[in-house]
Amino acid sequence: MTETMTPEPTQVRRPSFLKPSTKTPFHLDFDWWKENERDWHVYLRSLLCQQHQDALADLAEGQLVDWVDEVTAEVKQVDGIQHALMSHCARQPEFLTAQTALVEAVFRVFLVNGNQPMSADDLAARLNRPANIILSTLAGPRIYKGLRPVQ
Repeated sequence: MTETMTPEPTQVRRPSFLKPSTKTPFHLDFDWWKENERDWHVYLRSLLCQQHQDALADLAEGQLVDWVDEVTAEVKQVDGIQHALMSHCARQPEFLTAQTALVEAVFRVFLVNGNQPMSADDLAARLNRPANIILSTLAGPRIYKGLRPVQ
């Protein structure tokens, strides 16, 4: 009598797709920008204050500078334009106003806070806008301006 061997079922690994909540931290994914937006430097330069537009006019695209994280004291190499935006321009009162469109406002908040992760609840408190609207915008199928959940 011969035994028939039945093959074991193949296990398929599926990625975990957890639905983000208003507590899920988001951040600006600059790698997404580099991969998806050809003119991301042009866009970032347009956000510079006049002082830095003049001062950095000759800065090479992608030139790196040292940046110290105020929370962790970790030194990171960051793009010079990003550094100017996050350390000075984003801190100017006219950089973020109540009239700024939602996606643009969220993007700018991350520049203001040095791209520290924030949840929809955190952003809602900062922008005085509903967390559920922020979440549905950021967690939808389209990625706006590199705003993504932290991996």
